[in-house]
Amino acid sequence: MMNCRRATRLLSEAQERKLSFKERSALKLHTLMCTGCRNFEKQMHSLRRISRSFARGATDEDSSRHPKKKKTDKS
Repeated sequence: MMNCRRATRLLSEAQERKLSFKERSALKLHTLMCTGCRNFEKQMHSLRRISRSFARGATDEDSSRHPKKKKTDKS
């Protein structure tokens, strides 16, 4: 059985590359049984989503506060 150190390393690597079937299967089995690694996986996804939003120049909260203004053609 996979330990938590290996599981978190694979969760990080999964952000960068496609895991093999064997790696995905072992990781899935581990995360089904391990609450700590499940939480780590959720946090990784949240951090990735937030980082992408930041890189685009706006957070989800900012975009809901300042929706893009529609262009009005007054000619």
